[in-house]
Amino acid sequence: SARGQECTLNVAGVCNYQEETVVFNHFPSEIAGYKSTDLSGGFGCSDCHDWIDRRVSSDDEEREFYMRRAQVRTMTRLVELGVISIKGVG
Repeated sequence: SARGQECTLNVAGVCNYQEETVVFNHFPSEIAGYKSTDLSGGFGCSDCHDWIDRRVSSDDEEREFYMRRAQVRTMTRLVELGVISIKGVG
């Protein structure tokens, strides 16, 4: 579902805006050592993915902001694309 999508992380000064590098990024689980579910993630370009996964320097508070914003943007896009549906929303 992430293929060809715009980056929803869109980290200022980091995002490369290259849709061909966008993948679904799983955000950290609240349980250390566990992968989060697909409800906790977002579409991210390769550079934003590196930033979220701390392969490059990132600030925790800023990181949390971008993850939660991307999560909402991604879920909204998935509803618009018909990939997921929510009862009563239509």
